[in-house]
Amino acid sequence: MMKKILFQIIFLSAIVSAQSTVSDISSMPGAFSRMGFGARGMGMGNAMSAVTEGNLVSYYNPALASFQQGNSFQTSYSILSLDRSLNFLNFTRRFELGKKQDAEGNIKPRSVAGISIGLINAGVSNIDARDSEGRKTGDISTSENQFFVAVANRFSEKLSIGIAFKFYYYKLYENLTTSGLGFDLGALYSLSEKMTVSFMLSDINSKYEWDTGKIYGTSGSITKNKFPLLKKIGFSYKFDEPKIIAAIEFESSNGGTNIIRAGGEYNISENLFLRAGIDKFNLSNSDFPARPTFGFSYFHLLNSLRIGIDYAFVIEPYSSGGQHIVGINVNF
Repeated sequence: MMKKILFQIIFLSAIVSAQSTVSDISSMPGAFSRMGFGARGMGMGNAMSAVTEGNLVSYYNPALASFQQGNSFQTSYSILSLDRSLNFLNFTRRFELGKKQDAEGNIKPRSVAGISIGLINAGVSNIDARDSEGRKTGDISTSENQFFVAVANRFSEKLSIGIAFKFYYYKLYENLTTSGLGFDLGALYSLSEKMTVSFMLSDINSKYEWDTGKIYGTSGSITKNKFPLLKKIGFSYKFDEPKIIAAIEFESSNGGTNIIRAGGEYNISENLFLRAGIDKFNLSNSDFPARPTFGFSYFHLLNSLRIGIDYAFVIEPYSSGGQHIVGINVNF
């Protein structure tokens, strides 16, 4: 009898220890906004907060907007499993304010600023709507959106600081909607022409407030869900030969995660870029699956427009297929 009890204890302990540990961030709102932005960033493992070359998006760091060369317009569409959608739209522009002459007589801008405007749209479609007897009454869908505006200013050739304002809107079901406003703070510091370090706080004050009184009347309730506060530090290095940008980022949150991201971009020819990276390597939870990423871009000059085709593939755990992100970007 004692051997049987001992065996059951050991057996149950083995089952419990085999269960995956769940981080608190898994139940926090805004998961769609933490998947990345566009084919370039996701192809580099989303380790983009310190990368100051190429097409830039303030999603990764609001201070990046002041480093954009010319005007950049980007849009991306994602092919996901389980009837999910994820789409991106962004415009970034740098401004040179005034002129000044340095000690060597060179004319330089007195100040450099930038603005970045973007949209992330996510949702799930083809959800069965059924009555109390289980009969299908139609199809419903959800839609979750983030609209952001960021401004940045370079206070010197080495330091740039930016702030982004983010508006969230979530339509869950018919009259059940919510919205929220939060912001990001970011900074970039150039250690040299090749090395850059970044600092960022993301989703400050972001939250959803749900009121189910519109559906359930007096039986409804008001619920507040706060987004996780993300704290990031990043580093990038630019190699001359071969032409490679390498980046790494550490992100800590109040949702029980300490995540490492890393990625690289190889300018293999004048118009072709290859990328690879790894995202969501959680140092606090070995059961949290990391996501390898791959991608490329090809550019073509058409009159004064430089048009690029972007693609990224992200290996997604617990899914029947990976994420395919296809994008177009235009520089002018």
